[in-house]
Amino acid sequence: MSEWPHEYGLHVLQEVDSTLNEAARIAPTAPGPLWIMAHRQTAARGRRGRAWAHPKGNLAATLLLRPNGSPEQAALRSFVAALALFDACVAVTGRAAGLALKWPNDVLLNGGKLAGILLESTGQGNGVTHLAIGIGVNLAEAPGADAVEPGAVRPVSLFSEIGAQVGPEDFLTELATAYARYETQFTTYGFEPIRTAWLARAARLGEVITARTAASETVGTFETVDAGGNLVLNTAKGRVGIPAADVYF
Repeated sequence: MSEWPHEYGLHVLQEVDSTLNEAARIAPTAPGPLWIMAHRQTAARGRRGRAWAHPKGNLAATLLLRPNGSPEQAALRSFVAALALFDACVAVTGRAAGLALKWPNDVLLNGGKLAGILLESTGQGNGVTHLAIGIGVNLAEAPGADAVEPGAVRPVSLFSEIGAQVGPEDFLTELATAYARYETQFTTYGFEPIRTAWLARAARLGEVITARTAASETVGTFETVDAGGNLVLNTAKGRVGIPAADVYF
C-alpha cells in the first residue's frame, strides 16, 4: 500500500451533492492541491451534463488544483489523470491485462468502461485559477446498461470483471500517489512524455473509430494524439484533428 503524497490534502465526506460542486465551493480558500472524496453523491454528473451513477463502494473523488498556464495546458491534465488511474488499477489488482485508455477521458477494462474523468475550471483572462478533476471509478458495482446512451461501451467494475475487492479509500491512496508522480513529470518535462505513455496504453490505436459531436460525425483510423491532446484520425478526406468528441468503436 502506498503512502499518501504529503503535498496533497484530503477531505472525505459521507455525503455531498457532487465532489465537483464541493470543489467549486471551497476553491477560493483551498490552501493547495486537495483531493475531495465522497462515499455518496446525490447529484453526480459526467460529460456534457449527463448523470453519473454512484453505487455504494465505488470511488467518487475530485482533485482541486491551482495550475499555472493556459486553459489548453490545464486540459492536458485529463491525460495525466488517465495515466494515474491506469497505474492505480494495476497497483490494486497486480495486473495490467485488459486495461486501456479511451480518448478523451475513460479507462476501459476488458472493453467496458471502468472509470471516467471530467475537468472543470475557472479563470481570469487567459489563465486558469482553479482546475477540478472529477473522477469516478466502478470498484464494487457497475451501473446497468440503461444508464448509458445507445452505442456507448458497457459499464464494468473491478469486482465484476476480475473479482478484485478494494475500498474507495485504498484506491484513492494509490490514485493520489500515481497522480502526484505524473503531475511532477508533466510540470517538469511538459506533455510529450505524458502523450507517449498515454498512447502506449491507448484503446483502438490504429483501428477505425467514430468521433461524434453534437453537430458532426467523423469516421477514420485512430492515428495518434497530437501535442495539443487532439484526436487525430486518418479519414477519406485526409488527416483530421478533433479537439473534443465522444468516441465510439
